[in-house]
Amino acid sequence: MSLPADQLETFLQRVPYVRFLGMRAELAGDEMTAILPFAPHLVGNTFLPALHGGVIGAFLEMTALAQLSVAQPSARVHKTIDVTIEYLKPGRALTSYARADLRKVGRRIANVHVEAWQENRSQPFAALRGHFLLSGEG
Repeated sequence: MSLPADQLETFLQRVPYVRFLGMRAELAGDEMTAILPFAPHLVGNTFLPALHGGVIGAFLEMTALAQLSVAQPSARVHKTIDVTIEYLKPGRALTSYARADLRKVGRRIANVHVEAWQENRSQPFAALRGHFLLSGEG
């Protein structure tokens, strides 16, 4: 069995969109923090400037899948069933952070909540609630 840090790194390298975003993650015990460094190609609104909504949604979804890759190791990436994204305020041109809370992990389905913030964790700018199909093979 590989270590959680190895499982996380494998996930981050396996998904091309993670590399496009420039997303990385840090693991402290069983708590993972996803990090999205600001980059100009992630801007959707150049007047504010603000992150593109699709970038924010993808960052939240990738955070959920990364946390699942640590908690439920699999040879394959788990599949998204559905997600609901709450855009609470614009994601500014700053580094963003996110943490996933695995609310319920069953044998086949996981229910996950993710919050993203920038300067203050108590002031999230976006959140995700989603269900994911677990791949099953460890």
